[in-house]
Amino acid sequence: MEPIILITTTTGNREALEKIGRHLVAGRLVACIQIIGPVKSIYWWKDKIEETEEWVGLMKTRRSLYARVEAEIRALHTYELPEIVAFEAADMLLPYREWVRNETRAGQKT
Repeated sequence: MEPIILITTTTGNREALEKIGRHLVAGRLVACIQIIGPVKSIYWWKDKIEETEEWVGLMKTRRSLYARVEAEIRALHTYELPEIVAFEAADMLLPYREWVRNETRAGQKT
């Protein structure tokens, strides 16, 4: 069975993340997005330490859709270098796994 992955990204405001999320869900590239925030991020950027308030998006999808999800996030994102990180789900409630699989039909044979 194809692995399910969790993709995370951050934005500087909730509205930008909602726009990305709506686009990905409508296109069946992700089953859902959970938006969390604001959170405080502290990181190096262009040789200095930055501290910003950000919003985190957690998205569930099939591993085979990662490249398409990444491309869509990059096209819609406002950051010069957006965080786009994927983690494979080691274990998952089987009915939830099936729900994610069924809701991410973009480019898939049903």
